[in-house]
Amino acid sequence: MVGGVHSQGTCSIAAGASAAALRASIIIVSRHRPDPLLRCIAALRQQTHPAIEVIVVADPSAVARLHDQPDLKCIAFDQANISQARNLGLGQAAGAVVLFIDDDAVAEPTWAARLCAPFAHAGVVAATGFVRGRNGISFQWRACTVDHLGQDHPLNVDDAASLHSASPQRAVKTQGTNAAFRTHALRAIGGFDPAFAFYLDEADVNLRIAPLGQTAVVPLAQVHHGYMASARRTSARVPTSLFDIGASTAVFLRKHASALDLAQGQARLMAQQTARLRRLRWRFALGAAAAARLMGSLQAGWQAGLDRSFGTAPLIQTPPPFRPLAAPRPNASVVIAGRFFSKAALHRKAAAARSAGAIVTVICLAPSLRRHRVQFLPQGYWWQSGGIWGRADRDQPAGFASFAARIARETARIAPLRMPD
Repeated sequence: MVGGVHSQGTCSIAAGASAAALRASIIIVSRHRPDPLLRCIAALRQQTHPAIEVIVVADPSAVARLHDQPDLKCIAFDQANISQARNLGLGQAAGAVVLFIDDDAVAEPTWAARLCAPFAHAGVVAATGFVRGRNGISFQWRACTVDHLGQDHPLNVDDAASLHSASPQRAVKTQGTNAAFRTHALRAIGGFDPAFAFYLDEADVNLRIAPLGQTAVVPLAQVHHGYMASARRTSARVPTSLFDIGASTAVFLRKHASALDLAQGQARLMAQQTARLRRLRWRFALGAAAAARLMGSLQAGWQAGLDRSFGTAPLIQTPPPFRPLAAPRPNASVVIAGRFFSKAALHRKAAAARSAGAIVTVICLAPSLRRHRVQFLPQGYWWQSGGIWGRADRDQPAGFASFAARIARETARIAPLRMPD
């Protein structure tokens, strides 16, 4: 038992026949970020899972840009409330499993298949995977639990998928950009609480859904998350407002903790955010006046959260019929390797292989120690760049190797994520 979470150990949950038969609805919430949204959808069209539909809840301008993709389910919604937007998407979901990904993220081709696999077990109601950061290699998020005070605690897991039981006091936390739920279970608890316009919305769901079954942690179900600019932060992850963090924290503690915890939670929140802003000031990313304004927005949010109504009711809805993506399932995975001076030729080869229906990875290396970076390009293929002797995994030392040996090593590293079963 780990802090209230019972870890059931690893389990054999591959994307076999029973899991492949599960229809999956993928929901993307987007607001005023049409280009990242288009890239996210392009990656979803390369999923190896055979039965997925994509539901986009976005501002009217972004929805208009999707007019040439009639196989999507689109909902126009332009309010800054991610919980309400997700509930709108949930109302359209005809799949047995509903998956969530952010518009500034891209999914590895095996993501949906791996994340759906645990739901072949009747007792599983939720699942989450790992998240890679901007460089496409380092992990931004692995696994943790969240308690009734809204605090995260690391959860040690290995590469195998594992099942965990929890309680309303502590549960496995599903990361919002890489999460899945059994659709009827999520509807049964009322979906997401609109009182959480942003922040702690998933944690609230995790604690409420815990009594209904187990949560799976699937390390190889991976997405890449870039942290694009929004109304709440810059592209450098510098906050522009802490209002929603203050409001959601107050609501969360009122729902899940005691009155004493509420007072202590306010002090903890102020201390944590003060330390965060201090670190930003040390990096010269924030000035004193801006830091003071941010703390003011945090205080204002806390007060608003103390008065905000909250609560959910079971969502009884009959969604429209399942609308599968028209894109064919990828028929192969191709790695194209070359030197930095052959970029134009590599792009041509990649475009041709992608047009033929393959998942395409280009590894373009230079004779240097430059660290590696992985991107999913708008053209629809993966591009890995760096030095022949540069680091890929940041916790491993750089090492000298031949070009061929390095390509073999990188191909083996990405194979579990990008090779269809």
